[in-house]
Amino acid sequence: MRIALSQLTTGPDPGSNIGLLREQAHRAADGGARAVVFPEASMACFGTPLAPVAEPLDGPWAGEVRRIAEDTGLVVVAGMFTPAPDGKVANTLLATGPGVEASYDKIHLYDAFGYAESDTVAPGSEVVTIDVDGLRIGLATCYDVRFPELFRAHADAGAVVSLLPASWGAGPGKREQWELLTRARALDATLWLAAVDQADPAASGAPATSKAPTGIGHSAVIGPDGTVRQSLGREPGMLLADLDPDEVTSVRRAVPVLANRRLSAAS
Repeated sequence: MRIALSQLTTGPDPGSNIGLLREQAHRAADGGARAVVFPEASMACFGTPLAPVAEPLDGPWAGEVRRIAEDTGLVVVAGMFTPAPDGKVANTLLATGPGVEASYDKIHLYDAFGYAESDTVAPGSEVVTIDVDGLRIGLATCYDVRFPELFRAHADAGAVVSLLPASWGAGPGKREQWELLTRARALDATLWLAAVDQADPAASGAPATSKAPTGIGHSAVIGPDGTVRQSLGREPGMLLADLDPDEVTSVRRAVPVLANRRLSAAS
């Protein structure tokens, strides 16, 4: 299956951002993709007050994403914010398109490196997978990449691919951590990992927001053996990748880490 990863820089206005998604989705369709994956916070960048822009899954912004999917014939995965209790929002991935209608609320919140996502965002609790052209695909978001059990849960649910939209926080060593963690998660679960980050705002000519995680770029497709198959730099770009599920079968046969697990009994 061919997928497209659209590395872009979104701003604070959901209306402007949807126009960018529409343009990129048509480009992905022209490239023969069956699905296009956009970063976390595609609706509005971090550093924006989130509660005022949050909308339900049946709201107008999500409706525009569905229209993009209908117009292009693609499955579209994009990060948005939905209302949650106590004035907070959920950091939500919407997945929509032919035969697909699902959403995933980010489970692990980015309370690290001096940033507290949990101040404004409520955590999700459900592992979510979707099926595209007969392939099962797991959904994860950004900071989730530090938690290998989620990606193993994707594999246990039958996934051969995990999608990881992100808006990675910049800082010393953060690119190295991003590259190490994405490769490790592919190896942990012996599946394809498609990680799409927001482009570095500086490389897009956009103003950076002080502590807010607004992306560093370096989106990548990682094979089930942990090798980087394709990657981008800091600037906006699109990556088209063909994912072969038979390779997952082959790697799992050679390195059966999922089958070899020994789980300790609860005390």
